[in-house]
Amino acid sequence: MKRITAALGAIGPVGPYSQAVVSGNLVFTAGQIPARNDFESQPEGFEEQVRQTLRNLEAILIAAGSDLDHVIKVNGYLTDPAQLEPFNRVYAQVLGHAPPARTTVCVSLWGVTLEIDCVAELINLEDAPA
Repeated sequence: MKRITAALGAIGPVGPYSQAVVSGNLVFTAGQIPARNDFESQPEGFEEQVRQTLRNLEAILIAAGSDLDHVIKVNGYLTDPAQLEPFNRVYAQVLGHAPPARTTVCVSLWGVTLEIDCVAELINLEDAPA
């Protein structure tokens, strides 16, 4: 059974997709960007953009019945290889206590410096959104 979630506290989808899909005991998120309220509202510095992207991801995970502590796989998309060190610094602060499996690649993105998606386990299957 699949459940689709739209989260308050994160920028809404910028296309025809769900922010997260719950299947079984897993949450699959769409890629999140560093936008605050809309696509144009992004933090200035790269490290703060990473933090904002992770906050958006966390809001979606919570709405779906999970959280950052239950992330098992992360995909990170950066636009410049020089971003890897500051990305790792912020990532380690947020997810470094029990780091999930991760893939990080350098790509061309539309108007953003990074994007992150993940797979997480549900905290409590009974609390999952309907």
